[in-house]
Amino acid sequence: MSNVGQQYINAPAIPELRDGGELLSPVDEEYGKAQLETDGEQASGEVDKDSVPVGVAVIPSRPSIVYTSFSAYFQSVRVRFKGLWTRRFVLSLLAGQLVSLCITCTSVCTTELGLRGWALPTTQTFFLYFILFLIYTPYTVYRYGFKGWATMILKDGYKYIFLAACDVEGNYTVVLAYEYTTLLSCMLLDAWAIPVCIGLSWLYMRTRLHWSQYVGVLVCIAGLGLLVTSDEITDKDWQSSDMVRGDILMIIGATLYGVSNATEELFVRNRPLYEVVGQMGFWGVIINGCQAAGLEHKLMTEVTWNGPVIGLLFAYTAAMLILYTVAPLLYRMTSAAYYNLSLLTSDFYGLLFGLFLYHYAPFWLYFPAFAVVILGLIIYYWHQKPEDQAKVNIRTPDYVTLRGFGVNNTVEAV
Repeated sequence: MSNVGQQYINAPAIPELRDGGELLSPVDEEYGKAQLETDGEQASGEVDKDSVPVGVAVIPSRPSIVYTSFSAYFQSVRVRFKGLWTRRFVLSLLAGQLVSLCITCTSVCTTELGLRGWALPTTQTFFLYFILFLIYTPYTVYRYGFKGWATMILKDGYKYIFLAACDVEGNYTVVLAYEYTTLLSCMLLDAWAIPVCIGLSWLYMRTRLHWSQYVGVLVCIAGLGLLVTSDEITDKDWQSSDMVRGDILMIIGATLYGVSNATEELFVRNRPLYEVVGQMGFWGVIINGCQAAGLEHKLMTEVTWNGPVIGLLFAYTAAMLILYTVAPLLYRMTSAAYYNLSLLTSDFYGLLFGLFLYHYAPFWLYFPAFAVVILGLIIYYWHQKPEDQAKVNIRTPDYVTLRGFGVNNTVEAV
């Protein structure tokens, strides 16, 4: 936030607040803290403390909790809870559940394909990357011009090769892990992507979580534990053929997922979405296509390509297209870690699909498990706002001149 601090609310009645170079938070009788505003909007916590004049404090991300009395405490909690439900937070919560539902759809499609003897995991995802390439790359070429796009490939291509490789191999190893280990192990080890995202977010963007956000993560994991318990009680698990190999593959896949998600978050916070997703499709087609040709070329001629199989592939690709389009927007609104936490509800949506497709009997523990995960997602932003997570500075490369604009490094909306 480059121009934060242009307008200050003077607070002459508040004493000097600096102590050892740190800006302390003064208490004001009415608001609890002095306010810092910029262009009529409250600052969101991204202010350099040393740039703020003595006697002025930054307003907290959320209304303060008051501990002077029980009535004041519950009143302040009510005010903070009400303040949670901003447009951005609600959209983030809904977008997270949309991608979770998409994950469930892809799982159902993959299961149905397997029941029909169609098991080509790399070929299956090739169609996704090809569609991403067809939709986003031509638009990138249109905006940047072919010369600008080619320059981007030469100068920044290595970054997107890394991103696409992590994504392709993450998808491949996770699907492969399901063939060797148990459902219980897959569900638990897949959550390893969450701490990977948190760690890389700090490494990439120096994102620091408040302790309440770690509580939110733990609550979400507790919800996952209830979902796993439900699957175990209802005997939805299967026997492993090689549990050690499967678990190792799952850990590798979850790590690659975490690296891919956190890296994509870094990219979409600084570059237009169509560039990032288009490059993922472009390099994904090449990497995935080469891998499919090398590993599955023989099976391609042996499996059945009938109407139901093509329909399932179409549904799988459509769900993944929605996911790969919404996920970068969710990274900007919140974070890659929040995205992965949102995916923990996918097993609940799987139950809903199973009620109609496989005639599952609903087990009561699924419903409180879903509620616990949603509670964890709310707690995650109890203290901070989604927009406080990291800065968004979307700009085209310096070497590109946008068509119709004629200005290099133009700020982009998408």
